[in-house]
Amino acid sequence: MNMKTALTIAGSDCSGGAGIQADLKTMTMNGVYAMSAITALTAQNTTGVRAIQESTPEFLKQQLDAIFEDIFPDAVKIGMVSSTELIKVIADRLRYFGAKNIVVDPVMVATSGSSLMKSDALSALMHELLPIADVVTPNIPEAEVLAGMAVSCREDMIKAAGTISNACGCAVLLKGGHSIHDADDLLYANGETVWFAGRRICSANTHGTGCTLSSAIAANLAKGFSLIGSVQRAKDYISGALAAMLDLGKGSGPVMHNFDLTSSFAEEKESFKRN
Repeated sequence: MNMKTALTIAGSDCSGGAGIQADLKTMTMNGVYAMSAITALTAQNTTGVRAIQESTPEFLKQQLDAIFEDIFPDAVKIGMVSSTELIKVIADRLRYFGAKNIVVDPVMVATSGSSLMKSDALSALMHELLPIADVVTPNIPEAEVLAGMAVSCREDMIKAAGTISNACGCAVLLKGGHSIHDADDLLYANGETVWFAGRRICSANTHGTGCTLSSAIAANLAKGFSLIGSVQRAKDYISGALAAMLDLGKGSGPVMHNFDLTSSFAEEKESFKRN
């Protein structure tokens, strides 16, 4: 069987709601073979991040080389990368191997409010990683940092997305989930804008939504969908995962990545008799 493949380069979330764990679940549910290169181990749960242990640049390089030399990914999603050194390794190896369909989720702060990026890494993100990306997926607070401006309305979203796109040479999907009035997202690509209407789902459990959306986009790009089609399919997927109203943990809980899993292996009770 010939299956498309996708690689996530991100941090591990031991509680399973975000990071590598969310990415692998999302990619699998979106029909691709998922692989991972871990940038950091985190001790975290739905209430916050307790500790971060980074991979060394050399070990991250070895992970990336091992993947690309054996199972070349059809798409790459990049999430939490907390230091300049790791960003440079990723950019170097992706250029070396000619990686395609690169989606960058510029993870700076966890849903719980914990910082996930060192201050000096922002410049490396802007100058090393985003220029080789096909699309970057900031939320409004992240876009404010990347564009150096406040974002409070749809016109601000267009201006900020254009600023980021022009500076870095990549498409920008500016997520409207942090806005007050709606959850509409803006895709800015090649000077053109496309709005994606979103219905606001009232749920306190949003841990890992950014990781999930960007991974779904990467999975669909890997399968050959256009950028617009990939974004729409990813938005439909995350809406379903949120609407399932999974309720786990004492803080901002995870979404239900497997809401659409209908396999008999997912059944909760035995539905057949053994011979």
